[in-house]
Amino acid sequence: MAEITIRKRPRTEAVVTQRKFFKKTARGKVIKVLRERYLRDDVACGIHSCGLCAHEADVLLPSSGSLHHASFGDGHFVLPDTNVFLSQMDLMESPLFSPPIILLQTVMEEVRHRSLPLYNRLKALVKSDDKKIWTFYNEYRSETAVIREEGESPNDRNDRGIRKATAWYNSHISLARPPVRGQARPPLPTVVLLTDDVANRQKGEREGLTCMSVRRYVEGLPESSQLLDLLAAAGSDNVEPTQAVAARQALYPDYLPTATLLAGIKSGQLHQGHFNANAYNYLEGSVSVPAFEKPVLLIGREHMNRAVQGDIVAVEVFDEKDWKAPADEVVDQEATLKNDDADDSEEEGEDDEALAERRVLQTELAKQTTSTKQPTGRVVGIIKRNWRSYVCHIDSTSLTSTNPTSLSQQTVFATPVSRLLPRIRLRTRQAPALIGQKILVTIDRWERTSRYPEGHFVRALGKVQSKEAEQESLLLEFDVPYRPFGKAILDCLPPEGDKWVVPPKSATDPNWRDREDLRDLIICSIDPPGCQDIDDALHARRLPNGNIEAGVHIADVSHFVHPDTPMDHEAAARGTTVYLVDKRIDMLPALLGTNLCSLRPHVERLAFSVIWELSPEAEIVNVRFTKSVIASKSAFTYEEAQIRKDDPKLTDELTESIRLLNDLARKLKAGRMAAGALNLASPEVKIQLDSSESSDPIDVEQKELRETNSLVEEFMLLANISVARQIRETFPQTAVLRRHLPPPKTNFEKLQDILKKRRGMTLDVSSSGALAASLDVCVDPNEPAFNTLVRIMATRCMLSAEYFCSGSVARDTFGHYGLASPIYTHFTSPIRRYADVLAHRQLAAAIGYTPLHASLHSKSHVERVLEVVNKRHRMAQMASRASVEFYVGLALKARSEKETVIEDAFVIRTFRNGLGVFVSRLGIEGLVTFKREIQFDADNYVITIPSGGQDVSIAVFDKVKVMIEVEQDKNTQRGRVVMSLSHPIDSRGM
Repeated sequence: MAEITIRKRPRTEAVVTQRKFFKKTARGKVIKVLRERYLRDDVACGIHSCGLCAHEADVLLPSSGSLHHASFGDGHFVLPDTNVFLSQMDLMESPLFSPPIILLQTVMEEVRHRSLPLYNRLKALVKSDDKKIWTFYNEYRSETAVIREEGESPNDRNDRGIRKATAWYNSHISLARPPVRGQARPPLPTVVLLTDDVANRQKGEREGLTCMSVRRYVEGLPESSQLLDLLAAAGSDNVEPTQAVAARQALYPDYLPTATLLAGIKSGQLHQGHFNANAYNYLEGSVSVPAFEKPVLLIGREHMNRAVQGDIVAVEVFDEKDWKAPADEVVDQEATLKNDDADDSEEEGEDDEALAERRVLQTELAKQTTSTKQPTGRVVGIIKRNWRSYVCHIDSTSLTSTNPTSLSQQTVFATPVSRLLPRIRLRTRQAPALIGQKILVTIDRWERTSRYPEGHFVRALGKVQSKEAEQESLLLEFDVPYRPFGKAILDCLPPEGDKWVVPPKSATDPNWRDREDLRDLIICSIDPPGCQDIDDALHARRLPNGNIEAGVHIADVSHFVHPDTPMDHEAAARGTTVYLVDKRIDMLPALLGTNLCSLRPHVERLAFSVIWELSPEAEIVNVRFTKSVIASKSAFTYEEAQIRKDDPKLTDELTESIRLLNDLARKLKAGRMAAGALNLASPEVKIQLDSSESSDPIDVEQKELRETNSLVEEFMLLANISVARQIRETFPQTAVLRRHLPPPKTNFEKLQDILKKRRGMTLDVSSSGALAASLDVCVDPNEPAFNTLVRIMATRCMLSAEYFCSGSVARDTFGHYGLASPIYTHFTSPIRRYADVLAHRQLAAAIGYTPLHASLHSKSHVERVLEVVNKRHRMAQMASRASVEFYVGLALKARSEKETVIEDAFVIRTFRNGLGVFVSRLGIEGLVTFKREIQFDADNYVITIPSGGQDVSIAVFDKVKVMIEVEQDKNTQRGRVVMSLSHPIDSRGM
């Protein structure tokens, strides 16, 4: 029998191996946490051919490191500290930056605590095939583990640990390559500590380490001219400022300390909310806060105080006597600041641009009426920045030299594509080469002495107006993940690939376990033309008792996408499939989305079925949920299904099934409308492309909605409502649901006022039913499109629908206002929506098919996932709309080259110097502006234009004709849609 010896560890060793820290519980109690860490001496260094370490990893650092640096001819490795990854991630991700990197466990953990998005980027960087990165677990190696000393801050402890690891690596390399007797010692590579922390650098140098700032290190690389542009402004030491910093005058107030902000918000003296810039007036913004029905208005740069679109800010609200009304004039940043200089934009004193902005604000205030005043205030601090990379172009007028061979550093303006963002100052050596290019720029800082934020160049996307660059810039602008699926994700797919089929029916086959065989049912799908990811199919048949069986069959995606796998994590991160005009950015790999999960005709597929027994009046008798195997009999487009339904000669089972479904759908819709559901509208157009191979647009037309569109919609709604009830009943705390909150009545005030004054119509917003009824009577017998226009404007007054976790909100807020349903979820599109995948998993557990994964029992986990999904859903919608607008612009440009483009439009907004118009046939909005003085009646939404002795009045809801041109923008070289009136007056030259 083996002898067991029990050894007692000495107290001195316990001090090193134990980690002690304090944390506060949810109830506010402070507890001490003691964690044991087991130190070892076999944590590998990761360097190839190291005789002291045993390596089993595939990816190792080259034995000599990198030889491509002016200061390290014998080779070197780079060991960055935490702040390098926090502030210089764009540099680390650049393919031009390729030294072997030692990534410490201490650094990884600190990045995770400081910024989750950057931590995710760092994890992706470690897995990248074109980077040589070794993660060294220094906290578990006995020679590199450190403990926090008395009075030492956590940051100082981490810095000391990083320096100790650097020293260990240098001595380890020396020990691993001992000198051979009689031979000169071979040169050894150096481990370079990369840090922008001056104090840390000085301590490292005193300890005999080789330390460098990021800028100094990059200057020694062969590609330094390009890499220097990637450096974040905040991390740039030894950079000559544009003007003497000491002499600068503060342009913005200081932010209040964080503790003061949080205390002010808690006491109600300050208010927290998201900053929203005004697309029509760059000198105005707003912040919606719970304490006021209307958003808090921010007027002027000083009161917006360096807030950027989407930032979470703290605002101070002025006394009511100082409240103002929003501006009723279009104020364009480019026109007002056309002579601003990038180098001089932070100079001392009041310059021409500041005076011009002041004049605009004073003019606006002088013309305001008292009737529309709203809470007004100023930003006093930033709770959370929303800065990211933005798509921009270089303002050619800001260049001091246009010599394409010049490598001198210039300070230039980068103008973001989005009108909601300020211009960004950046220093670059590539400015002349970047003119006419779409580029990616990241904001680094915004000092109170600078009118504009400072940023750095990330990369060029391509020539403006090239479809490839425009498409990529659109995806980046709306933060759409579009990288190809990685190997770990593709490894989750069935190994048979596209040869996978539903196996023959067998009691022992796991694919058939607890599945109903519905292959004999007359099932079909109805989708838009060209649809490849067919999520849903339907059937209906009469029962012997006189009732009707109707079924919705949804692709069983959760059979292939298992929880907590790389494919599941990627789908959760993407959140949704994004549909652009000429391409689709899939949430799941194409093998699943367009093949194995797609319910294609005449192919057996796994499904999740919801089957109802309905009375002839479409009342639910009962409902059941089951996993199933189906074989769709046909895949129709909406048009084909409509033609088949309407053809009296066709009496086959499939046609009768469609007629039966349509009859039920009409009754279901009537029931929803009677309950108060809204029939809203949004401008939807279809881009006609030249051919399937070419993506050149040739025309734009409005989408035609048929009865079969409504047929599919009604049954999808019914399935979603039925599933929502089931998963809420089974999992009351973590059910994945979707809600649409009632909009604040103040959202409709403007529309109500316009309708009353311009058309004598009343809009009742007391409930969804009252709103639906009053929208039905907003009709102009001479203009059929008028009702659609009012519905579009009413839709814009609504709040957005959102996913939520059932245990996170009050039960009385579950309802879906637009659908007039007390409960709702998304279940019917799991190929393209991650929320539906979660609902599938919960429904499968609810019917006892499979146990629910632990993550879906966690309320906090569900909340985190749905927060990402909500954001991705919003961004996908905006990206789709922007794609349509871009292609509409291309189609208009091609059309305007052949003829003058004149279209009917409705006036939807009046300004002191222009009109907002909506062109329904093209689904686009535009501005008609006047340089000449016009009369403006803000109370009655009317402008009056003097014309040859006879005044012409135009008001909101008036129908006008507009001339549409696509101009080449002088700065961006990009096509821009410009509108002018052609009737009732020609506004060109006005």
